Amino acid sequence: MSIYNRLRILGTCCALFIFSDSFSQSSVSTYSALGIGEFNNLGLTQNQAMGGLGISFGTGWGLNYMNPALSTRNTIFNFQAAFNYKRINATTEVDSEVLDGGGLSYVGVSLPVNSGKHTIGLGMNQVTGVNYNILVRGDVANSNLSSLNLIDGEGGISEAYLSTGFLVAKNLSLGFHGSYLFGSTIRTNQLSLLSEEGLPVGVSSEFYQRLTVSDVAFKAGGHYYFKVGSSSNIHLGAIYQAYGNLNGKEFAKVADFGQASRPDGDGDIIRNNEQGSIYVPNNIGYGVTYEKINKFVIGLEAQHQRLSEFRNFDGTSGELGDSFNLALGGQIAPDFATLANLFKRTTWRFGVNYQQTPYIVANTQIEDIGINFGGSVPINNISLANFAIKLGTRGTTNNGLIRENYVSFSLGFSLNDNTWFYKRVFD
Repeated sequence: MSIYNRLRILGTCCALFIFSDSFSQSSVSTYSALGIGEFNNLGLTQNQAMGGLGISFGTGWGLNYMNPALSTRNTIFNFQAAFNYKRINATTEVDSEVLDGGGLSYVGVSLPVNSGKHTIGLGMNQVTGVNYNILVRGDVANSNLSSLNLIDGEGGISEAYLSTGFLVAKNLSLGFHGSYLFGSTIRTNQLSLLSEEGLPVGVSSEFYQRLTVSDVAFKAGGHYYFKVGSSSNIHLGAIYQAYGNLNGKEFAKVADFGQASRPDGDGDIIRNNEQGSIYVPNNIGYGVTYEKINKFVIGLEAQHQRLSEFRNFDGTSGELGDSFNLALGGQIAPDFATLANLFKRTTWRFGVNYQQTPYIVANTQIEDIGINFGGSVPINNISLANFAIKLGTRGTTNNGLIRENYVSFSLGFSLNDNTWFYKRVFD
């Protein structure tokens, strides 16, 4: 089969992934009600298994999404995709509920233009996710009525990206990642009044808000490594991810229950697809990794984002603070060259991740900590099945807040091929 036919088939597969309904915002968290949702800064499956490590180290067997400069390590063709699933036990001082969500997480391709010196990549990924459902009960002042608020939201921001990496000097690579950001976030608040007997009083009202984002962003990265002995390397990496003012439009309306989402229905329109923007602060990341070649890797990385400067469509901050992410992780390859023992050929990964999330509720900034593990299992000579598991906890039950104990899974594959750019002698 010619390279052109292979590329045509690849394009068809990518289109099926991109435009199918399975590509969904699969984040789930009550705290995603704040700001523009939960940011996905922990990379792809192999990065998630190491606590989010991927700015200072990458391999040639999977996409290097977190730092585009590391894409020069992809010396062969690579196609990667994964699904994720998250299950949360959300607990307050008096109640608890189980939440879950999942879907297609990402899809991407890396192509070596000049093996080891220049690569290009493209794909789709999730930038932020919104998925929450909150029921609030209360008393109406100076009456015998009670109120019932059902607050929910879904959606987020996705990206279609094009990236490239260059080897600019010995052991020094630079990379650039351009994104087209798109997606809608829908939030509703349904209010009902109840009598002492719990029966509806009057007409229930609904507030409906839809924010649609359409703009571009970019990320730049650098990577440098140097030898420490005959079989060890120190890797240094850094990224700068620029967002700024993201253009979009907003529709908002108050109406009777079931009518707010209809532009032509009865009710009061607050914004009728009004053009505007949200401001998303830039993200900075850096790290260092020690590598014992073909044996093990261990690294430490950090990311900062001044989300206290975030501004909603209406100019408010969205009760956000500065976020900080710390990842300590690594991987072990017992004996990748052996043919007889699949366990030894598997690359095993581990990590610990700490996040000072941007969410501030009741003067408390929410923290998140998790332990991660996973691996890459060979499925033929150079292709892999990847998996990652995270066990974590977020938030607290103090001050009437919510603690989320969760488990998340990511399962995907890396299809690698070293024959795409070699002309066949015999067909």
